[in-house]
Amino acid sequence: MIGKVTSAKSPRLPSLSRRSLLATVASFSAAAGLGGISSAFAQPSPGLDDPNHPFGRSDVLALARRLAKDPYQAPSTDLPEPFNSLTYEQYQDIHFRPERSVWADQKLPFQLQMLMRSAPYNRALTSLSVIEDGHQLPITYAPDQFDFGSAIPSPIPEGDIGFSGFRIHYPLNAPDRLDSVVSFQGNSYFHARAKGQTIGLSGRALAIRTASPDGEEFPVFRQFWVEKPRQNGSVVVVHALLDSKSVTGAYRFTIRPGAETVMDVEMTLFPRVDLKEVGLAPSSSMYFFGELAHEDVDDYRPAVSDSDGLLMLNGLGEVLWRPLSNPRDLQISAFQDQGPRGFGLMQRNRRFSHYQDLEQHYESRPSLWIEPIGDWSSGTVTLVEIPSSSEFNDNIVAFWRPSTPLPAGTEASFSYRLRWCDDFKTDRARVIASRSGLTREGKSRLFVIDYEPLPGDNDNAPEIGLTTSAGKISNGRVQRNSDTNGWRVSFELNLNGVDMAELRCDLKRGDTPVGESWLYRWTPPK
Repeated sequence: MIGKVTSAKSPRLPSLSRRSLLATVASFSAAAGLGGISSAFAQPSPGLDDPNHPFGRSDVLALARRLAKDPYQAPSTDLPEPFNSLTYEQYQDIHFRPERSVWADQKLPFQLQMLMRSAPYNRALTSLSVIEDGHQLPITYAPDQFDFGSAIPSPIPEGDIGFSGFRIHYPLNAPDRLDSVVSFQGNSYFHARAKGQTIGLSGRALAIRTASPDGEEFPVFRQFWVEKPRQNGSVVVVHALLDSKSVTGAYRFTIRPGAETVMDVEMTLFPRVDLKEVGLAPSSSMYFFGELAHEDVDDYRPAVSDSDGLLMLNGLGEVLWRPLSNPRDLQISAFQDQGPRGFGLMQRNRRFSHYQDLEQHYESRPSLWIEPIGDWSSGTVTLVEIPSSSEFNDNIVAFWRPSTPLPAGTEASFSYRLRWCDDFKTDRARVIASRSGLTREGKSRLFVIDYEPLPGDNDNAPEIGLTTSAGKISNGRVQRNSDTNGWRVSFELNLNGVDMAELRCDLKRGDTPVGESWLYRWTPPK
């Protein structure tokens, strides 16, 4: 079964000052009528044609449902000079003017800033609107919303080229300073962070044919509607219309920034074709090297990653920790489950000394924990690890793949919660480090796993269970780590004739698991 989403009625919102939006808000037709965009996208849902019709999630559902019956039309990527040829570095010299932020002159906890279109982000949103008192006020582009630095060639075109996305600002770290807490930009990607964090891994609306020989399909968000937050509120709601060759979708994000930034996601998909290779609640991250494997990386830093492991809490109650790798060849790992309780890419190590990077501060990157809401039935948590020679490439993808395809012409609804956090803790002791190296004779590989102190710990060492799919394990041992006051497990894997081995370590007291189950796929270095 597919978990049915029950949509809550949109709250009544306070009045929006039209004067504050005079410079950015125009008629809907002006906002949607960008060059190269089909008129099918310039029309709102039937209910939105009526100025007295209050906006609701049902309007986005109706728009996505209707759109799924038409052939896919790619969004406009046409841009005038100089925006069509900017480098990424030049793009960084374009800044939105804070005083032009939506709600900048009102005492609201949130502000909205639009993001420029250029060569790195050349797809145009069909429309971006603010919802006031249940009705939409479209926002249009104007050059004076941005400061163009010296890296941007002149002249700057005056025409309406639209936006590539937007950012939401909130006093995340200090009451008198607004921070960018959430951004939507590029296909259906989005970023968020919690208090004290920098930007790291990406959330995504949907993954289609990831790592498939037929090539990946990247759905895009075509339209956004942002509800004006309450005067003293701590919640902002974003609606989005998804579109691609294979599917359309209606999304609703309820966002609560804080020590954890929490997003409740409601999504309804309308497949144009049978969706056989679909990934729900996907996230993309980067893992370059770390403690387990760095033989071929000549770098002063001991580790470089946005995320260092995949954490899973499956329907059986097992807590699984899978350290990430930057493999020699593309790898796909599928963890079968029924009724998953949660999964996510974690950045677990929070010490600067682990990364030694004064610019990137990888120790401050967010983890992303995903909690399904309702019955997600059977499927697999899927992990894709892509070989990468650079820390600037996202080479890690994780998502839930249902075991049953989503048929063309149907509607499929799901809901889930995203927690942008430091880590997600369960009742099991966490793995805090994983290391590996050749033994002295060079015929075996030594693995060392450090656990934090166990719940209700005592001086009696826990029992360990070690398994491998290939080769032979020997010299398994568990001992107290006097530095962490936790437990260290070590074992050797004989490499004779082994080119891949699926390893597992369990920590128990009697029949009771007391630590995360450590999983790892070993393959030879690049």
